[in-house]
Amino acid sequence: MEKNEDKRKEIKCVVWDLDHTIWNGVLLESDEVELKAGIREIIAELDARGILHSIASKNDAETAMDKLRELGIDHYFLYPEINWSAKSLSISCISTNLNIGRDTILFIDDQIFERDEVKSEHPDVTCLDAAEYMSLLDNPRLNPRFITEDSLRRRTMYLEDIKRKKEEDSYKGPKESFLRSLDMKFVISEAREEDLKRAEELTIRTNQLNATGYTYSYEQLDRFRQSSDHLLLVCELTDKYGSYGKIGLALLELKPTHWHLKLLLMSCRVMSRGVGTVILTYIMQQAKNKGKRLQADFKQTDRNKMMYVTYRFANFKEISNDEQGQILFENELDQIQPFPPYLEVKVAVAGRQA
Repeated sequence: MEKNEDKRKEIKCVVWDLDHTIWNGVLLESDEVELKAGIREIIAELDARGILHSIASKNDAETAMDKLRELGIDHYFLYPEINWSAKSLSISCISTNLNIGRDTILFIDDQIFERDEVKSEHPDVTCLDAAEYMSLLDNPRLNPRFITEDSLRRRTMYLEDIKRKKEEDSYKGPKESFLRSLDMKFVISEAREEDLKRAEELTIRTNQLNATGYTYSYEQLDRFRQSSDHLLLVCELTDKYGSYGKIGLALLELKPTHWHLKLLLMSCRVMSRGVGTVILTYIMQQAKNKGKRLQADFKQTDRNKMMYVTYRFANFKEISNDEQGQILFENELDQIQPFPPYLEVKVAVAGRQA
């Protein structure tokens, strides 16, 4: 029914060098550098697939950004690192700022020394010789199965988040007051057919906040959506800056005596917004209202320790734990955390009998 993700993860961000990589020539030696053939189209196509771009270049930042603006491609690059530091350090900063794993980064550079330096510090980063850039659009790790609405808006959502971070950094007062000022709305709804492409994408792309690490295909999720014995929930978060997109997913098996939470995940992009437990709180409330016990699966991976903490903080207790690290939790539902006071929660879920 479900499977572990045993292939290399899809690339979430391409990090480019500049000299002899994006353009021909060395910028500090000549201002007459030109984009390599097809680079503009490749960057635009990957952006349309929901793949982010950044820069790790040893260059003068102001000069390089001026040239990128002149070439009309500066807007594609998030958190560019243009400085004289080691490129491994630049990769670390980009990974942190985008909040993505280094195993989802592709670094492109014409210098073997730079690629080896990055690889020595970050063995999970994939490195590519700039001479091979024309192969990018055919790379299977750069070809998501579906292009979703959230894919098309991914760069825009990160740009909106940059605005949020700037406001947060300048905000004078308690964090809860800042969160309240964002006018956040958290919407929980039953998955519709048009949500399934994004739902599959979430299971593939979400690693830190995925309780089992399992991935589900569009077809599997559609069967659950139509099953009277299951409830598939999706979550969306919006605030005054715009939508974070569909950022959460939960799959419940509805049994006569209890509900079994088979899948729970939340995009790491919303970790700092204090909304990570909202969907879990909702499920606990509904199970208690219907007089059901609530069980939940957890499978430890190398990235999802935070989900174990989330379950324990919500008073889930281990009732079994096998040699493969597969844990079964149960919650007596006698203590349920309320929704955060700075958040409006909306629910669009039909009543279910189980």
